[in-house]
Amino acid sequence: QVQLVESGGGSVQAGGSLRLSCLASDLSSTNCMGWFRQAPGKEREAVASIYTFDVSTFYADSVKGRFIISKDIAKNTVYLQMNSLKPGDTAMYYCAAREGGYSDYEGLSSEEYNYWGRGTQVTVSS
Repeated sequence: QVQLVESGGGSVQAGGSLRLSCLASDLSSTNCMGWFRQAPGKEREAVASIYTFDVSTFYADSVKGRFIISKDIAKNTVYLQMNSLKPGDTAMYYCAAREGGYSDYEGLSSEEYNYWGRGTQVTVSS
């Protein structure tokens, strides 16, 4: 069982930045970590993913060039640096951990994640 706790959300004006953190109880059993988001009335969507034990990262088209996912294995923490934020980025952001087999190499399929945090709210005003 991997427990995940997100932090770093908040309210910011358009063009601003936030850094989200995801503290995991243990990353050793995971192969990929992902960030997802869900806005009110919308489906959950992938934001970014990072392989736990190599350098591979993947991004949704909507955040490419603005968001950066990174990790600190020693601290069992995954980060999401969000720059040039837009009102459309407003959502609850969730961290997720994947372990075991998978078919989605990019790690952007939420169905393949086994563990989820409770989320942290990001609100971007215009």
